Amino acid sequence: MASSCISQAPTCNNVEKSPNELPKARFWEAMDICQWEGFWFEPGLVKPAITFRSTFQARDDDVLLASTPKTGTTWLKALSLCIMHQNQEHDILTMENPHFHVPTIESTIYSTKPQKSDLYDASAPRLVHTHLPHAVLPDSVKNSACKIVYIARNPKDTLISMWHFFNSIFRPNQEPFPLEKAVDCFCAGVYQYGPFFEHVVEYWQESQKRPEKILFLKYEELKTDPKGQVCKIAEFLGRPFGSEEEAEDVVQRCCLERLKNLEVNKSGSILFNVPNTSYFRKGEVGDWKNYLTPEMEDKINQTSRIKLHPFGLFF
Repeated sequence: MASSCISQAPTCNNVEKSPNELPKARFWEAMDICQWEGFWFEPGLVKPAITFRSTFQARDDDVLLASTPKTGTTWLKALSLCIMHQNQEHDILTMENPHFHVPTIESTIYSTKPQKSDLYDASAPRLVHTHLPHAVLPDSVKNSACKIVYIARNPKDTLISMWHFFNSIFRPNQEPFPLEKAVDCFCAGVYQYGPFFEHVVEYWQESQKRPEKILFLKYEELKTDPKGQVCKIAEFLGRPFGSEEEAEDVVQRCCLERLKNLEVNKSGSILFNVPNTSYFRKGEVGDWKNYLTPEMEDKINQTSRIKLHPFGLFF
């Protein structure tokens, strides 16, 4: 039940505390997580997140991609890379996995390979990513002209994608974590980078206040109209395409089947214990229907009605 997901310790948002002093919970009986600023993290991510918030100096031409996990992050990284590297002779996607080219700032401590550049060197524009909530982003990011692109996804598909992803890492060749328990933890928000609903709402509200600053994308719209949405991203980043053919080329180069079959994504790892192959599964809309019972579906729908619908967010 959900109660087994929730820490009994009191909530504490004091960033001066070490991860050992923060409220704790057990994520899917496989990993310890702690609560910082209202969200749940693997303890090793807290200090890098605090460092990012306190020391990162954003440039006006930086681009920050943001998402909660399993909402289309890899696809967004690939698309943004191609948009930012238009007209280059070499196809950057064939050189390395998208997560190497566009590092997730707070996760780089778990990199299997040295970063090609210093994320904290503000002498050149950067394309980087974070799973952190908007509230803890550095003031320099919020107050500068740097752009933020956020991608969100239907919560039911997000959960199923997350369920497959973490089962492949935590329980390879074993029975998967019970899906009913995963639903309970998801709705309670007690899992890595959770809660989903509050994360999405933060960026949604900010995008409504400052549409020139934050582009809020929906995974489903990207699937339905990839060329139109990719053109929207390019325009937002100040890198419009010169022709429809250029936009179509980016869409084709970043499609799931092509990414899945590139040699750089068939083996190896960018983060410890996370094989590159684990980032490319189905990418379908509505795959949740193959897994969730009516009771599970209703539980997530009820949570969505409470957490998202009052803000005009529907998936």
